[in-house]
Amino acid sequence: MAQVYTDTLSYKIAFASLRGMGYDLAQKILDVIPSEKEFFEINEKELQNLLHTKVKITEQAYRMEKLEQACKEVDFITKNNIKVTYFTDEDYPTRLCHAQDAPILFYSKGECNLNASKVISIVGTRHATAYGKHFCESFIKDLNELVDDVVIVSGLAYGIDICAHRAALAQGIPTVGVLAHGLNTIYPSSHREDAVRMVKGNGMLLTDYRSSDKIHPGNFVARNRIVAGLADCTVVVESAEKGGSLITAGIAASYNHDVFALPGRANDQYSRGCNKLIRKNAASLITSAEELVSAMRWDTKKSDKNAKQMEIFADLTPEEQPIFDYLQEHSDTHINVLCNALGIPMSQLMNMLIELEFKGIITSLPGAKYTLI
Repeated sequence: MAQVYTDTLSYKIAFASLRGMGYDLAQKILDVIPSEKEFFEINEKELQNLLHTKVKITEQAYRMEKLEQACKEVDFITKNNIKVTYFTDEDYPTRLCHAQDAPILFYSKGECNLNASKVISIVGTRHATAYGKHFCESFIKDLNELVDDVVIVSGLAYGIDICAHRAALAQGIPTVGVLAHGLNTIYPSSHREDAVRMVKGNGMLLTDYRSSDKIHPGNFVARNRIVAGLADCTVVVESAEKGGSLITAGIAASYNHDVFALPGRANDQYSRGCNKLIRKNAASLITSAEELVSAMRWDTKKSDKNAKQMEIFADLTPEEQPIFDYLQEHSDTHINVLCNALGIPMSQLMNMLIELEFKGIITSLPGAKYTLI
């Protein structure tokens, strides 16, 4: 059974590595040819007839070369316990399904829910200033206090990227590093320790590059589509007038994802890109986590607490309400104190306290004391 899986995986990896292969093209081909295995086994002439074209990916020698490379990659994946996610898998990120140029296959280390209810990409210059770093750290800290089920995505690069990852780790928020190379290395190497912490801390390292792929400058631009595609919104913290962060913002906008930018002083070099995005209405101005949560219309922990409190109020009788109100102000209260403060006869009070315990609103403590749950 394991060998069948390996063979299937080899064909999928080879299929994903074909020149120009993307989400749309893969679907079009698999609408005509039943499986990746058949795509590689069919002869060149018949494949050209089925696809009504004569291009590089139909050449027999080219396909066999890709399949051979894929078999070697399977060995690397197996030895290093790397997960492969294919675009037809149930856990393929739903947000990426809407990006036409999304990878049809990616490799990952770590366990992280890429379909969490709130995913935010945070990007910025490699030359982060104290202003940008401080915002990044306080933004993620406040975000953690405001909402649940958050994932922070960035590119593990110098500057704002690594600041976002480290801030997320500090708050116990899962964070995903999208790499521009295979999982056989970490670039920059100085972030290796952070990468290990991310994988161990409910985070993930993710890439659509194989271990055999060479690191090329163009990879860093290409991976930005994944950074943007994985998230509900992209936050640009600092950027010069030109840079990769602005490319990521543009890609996010092309996916109809929200884009936010931190404003800065007009003469600050690494605020010019953000100011430009805001000026051109390519991004919404943002100065706090509260503003982002409000703009995204996300429920907050506070609102959840209020909803729960309203539910409790609805469950209280008029006679029980004074007990609840008193315990809100005075926790761990002795029954005698309650009796005197509220003027309720002891026998009646005891029955009411028992009823409130049954409702799961209060709990008794040692020493005949009571408190709200």
